This record gives sequence, C-alpha cells and structure tokens, in this order.
Amino acid sequence: MQRIISGKQVKKIDQAYISHAQITSTQLMERAAKAFYQWFCSTFEREKAVGIYVGTGNNGGDGLAIARLLHESGYKVKVIFCGDLNKASEDFSINKNLLPESVGFFPFDAANPPIPEEEIIVDAVFGVGINRPLEGEYLDLINHMNQVRAHRVSVDMPSGLPADELLEGAAFEADYTVSFQFPKFSLLLPEHAKYTGTLVVKDIGIDMGFFDEQESNRFWVGSPKVGALHRKFHAFSHKGDFGKVLLVGGSYGKIGAILLSTKAALRTGSGLVSTFCPSCGVEIIQSGVPEAMVIPGKGEKELAPPLDISAFDAVGVGPGMGQAESSAILLKELLESAKVPMVLDADALNILATHKDWYGFLEGHILTPHLKEFERLAGVCENQIQRLALARDFAIKHQCVLVLKGAHTCTNLPNGDQYFNSSGTPYLGTGGTGDVLTGVITSFLGQGYSPENAAITGIFHHGLAGNIAAKEKLRGMLASDVIEAIPQTYLDLGLG
Repeated sequence: MQRIISGKQVKKIDQAYISHAQITSTQLMERAAKAFYQWFCSTFEREKAVGIYVGTGNNGGDGLAIARLLHESGYKVKVIFCGDLNKASEDFSINKNLLPESVGFFPFDAANPPIPEEEIIVDAVFGVGINRPLEGEYLDLINHMNQVRAHRVSVDMPSGLPADELLEGAAFEADYTVSFQFPKFSLLLPEHAKYTGTLVVKDIGIDMGFFDEQESNRFWVGSPKVGALHRKFHAFSHKGDFGKVLLVGGSYGKIGAILLSTKAALRTGSGLVSTFCPSCGVEIIQSGVPEAMVIPGKGEKELAPPLDISAFDAVGVGPGMGQAESSAILLKELLESAKVPMVLDADALNILATHKDWYGFLEGHILTPHLKEFERLAGVCENQIQRLALARDFAIKHQCVLVLKGAHTCTNLPNGDQYFNSSGTPYLGTGGTGDVLTGVITSFLGQGYSPENAAITGIFHHGLAGNIAAKEKLRGMLASDVIEAIPQTYLDLGLG
C-alpha cells in the first residue's frame, strides 16, 4: 500500500530520492509534468484553449513544464503568473527559460484581471507548502480563478488548501485534482470536496521504500496491492475451500436488504451461502437467490433466537433486521458465543450503540458504519479529522476492524493503521449498496481472509464494481447492478 505522508515530509522524500537516483530536482519535476500531461491529454481535446496560472515557487515550475508539454502537443496555451520573478525558485526559472516564446506569459493584475478566454484553467500557484490563509494579490488571484467559467484542474493540490489540516479562508475550487505519487491527507476530507473535485493520483516513480522510512499510519489502497492480498486457490479447490458463510438479517418489508447481502456473497465467490431470516422472507430468498440455503427463524416478521453459527466460517449480521427486542437478544447471543469473525452492519450497529456494555465482545469482528451510525457508536464529531481520530481510537480500544464508510472509505485496524480506499463513485450513494458491501466482506472472511484483508479487499472490490456499473447506469445505478459487476472486478485486477 502507498503510505500517505504529511506535507512537511514531502520535501524530505523528494530530496532523498533525488540523491539516491542521481537526478536533479528539475528532472523529477519533469516526471511530474509528464504524468499530468498524459492524464490531461486523455481527458481534454487538443482544440481546447488552456490558461495555466502559476506562482513563482516549485509548483509554478510544474505549471511551466506542463505549459511547454501541452503547447508542443498542439494545445493553445498561455501562462498567467503571480509573484516576484526576481525571487522565483531555481526550478521555476529553469522551466521559464525552457518555455517557448510563442506561449503567452502575462502577469496577473488584480486591478485589471484578464478577460477569461480559456476553456480549461490549470492551477499551479501553490503546492503542499502553504500553511496559512491566502491574502493580498494571491487571494485576489484565486478569487478571480474561481469566477472563470471553465474546466478547472489543480496540479498536486488546490492552491490555498493546506496539506494536512482543514481549510481556513479561500482556496481554488477544482473540478479535478491531479496529485503526485499519493493523495495528500486533506484531499480525502469531505469538507474539502468542492475544492478537490475528482481526485486523480499519478505515480512519478519514487520507490515505496522512501515512504516507508517516514512515520505515518495512513495508507492509500490501490489496485496492484489489492491483487496481492488475495488468497490463491488451486485446481482441486472445492466449495468447502471457498467458505461457508451465513447472512443474518431481514424483517417484514426489509427482506430485500438481506437478499442483496446474500447474492453479493455468492458473486464474490463464497462456496456455500446460507441466510437466516424471519419466516416471512423464506420464499423471497429462495426464489430471489436459489443458490442460497435458507434457515427460517422462529419469528414470523422479525428475527428471533436461537441460532447456531458453529458450522460457518464467517457471519454477516444486520441488513434489514430491524431493532425489535428479539433482534437485540439474538445479537447479544451471537456476540457472546461467536467463535468465528462477524461483520456487523446497519441495525446490528444501531442495536449495539444502545448497549455499549456489549463492546467488550467486538474483538476480531468488523464493524461497517456510515457516518451517523458511527456517531451513535462513538460520539458526535465536529469534522472528519476528529471523526477519523475517534475511529482509530475505537478500533484500537476494542481490537476490532472499523470501516468508516463514505467517499474514500477508511478501514481502521486494531494496530492503529488507517487504509483509505481509492475505488468508488458517488453513484454508490443509493439504497442497498451498504448491504452489498456486507455480503462482499463476509464472503472474503469466509474464504479465509484475515479481518483486516477481508475489509480492505472487500471495500476495494465493492467500489470497483460501482465504477464498472456506473459506466452505463450513471445516476440510475442500483445496488443489484453493483452485484452483477463484481465478477468483472476480478478480471480488472488480473485475477480471473
């Protein structure tokens, strides 16, 4: 996994790698510019007019190198700079000298700002180094840029946005942010969504070992590493090897939730899947997922004990189960008796939040709350930074895996590490997709994955399936579309 480091550590890594690779800082800057350029060319047509706004530091140097590459490729490019050229960084000056004379190079004048003509503007004013609110001519510049009606792209960081803290004041509002090597922490915060836009992370070739030398318990989950986490099976593997899992949930009017979890577990590759549901859901599950076995509970419309889970390798509990007293009794019995790992989701979490004395039974299990469910479990938070810190503490204290769902879902491990997911789409924000995730993670648990790897791989596959389904369905995507896309995720990861 790619370690996420602080803005202050970036310069150290750059310097260490430059020394090790025996290259210049300008050559490393050229790598970053080429990575941005390749993404840009695959996203925007060459007929577009591009305005690149730069400061006079190294981020501005990135912008000048990008301007040169885009100009050479046929884009109509001009550069608007802000700052004292006599105090420019060395790498900025080198790239300024390399800029063709045919590329317009103009100072920004707040009293007479340029008339916007560009169809795309590129923000390369500030990078990770900024640690104070914008003011003066730079504030005027960013306010002007935010008023331009064009596609807006930031290089590495939206100017004005701090790398590791919440924003104070103004920042550039990007449609896309192309971050180099790893996403800076503040790009993962929901409070910064309107500044970050769509996050793109491009590798510029710095070896992972240079990151491992830096202190950080945050990691970015990408496809190559997810593929390596998967278990290997062989030609003589049979359905028992792929795990026996049980999904527990459903209540009158909410049988669909546990049906989705059941089907997702099967699509993820479980060998044998059973569902425990109220008697009112037996025919629905049997007809909707004929591959699953159904264990009817004693309750007609709600879940009720007893339930023996000793024959299963993993159990997922909560989708559609409701919060009736009988469901609470069942959950307590499962927590007290479970000798296999469980995934707790939805109403299982809501019931748990009202019985905090049960938290002592959470060791080794996976909890998958969305933001509101998490706050019921752990307490109300003012912002995502506070919420992430509380989630980390919760996982450590109770020695469980806590999956804080949302954009860039964060998996909190018992050792304090936090893994931020890179796959997914806003179109996953529709009813039932959380139930699908429960089935996916439970499936991996049943296949013999550790709770940590089951959560990390399950979340990535779930997000990737959402990406695949959204290509055709867009806002019309349903949770069942995500399930049908799960097999393709294995092919995309080279695991077919």
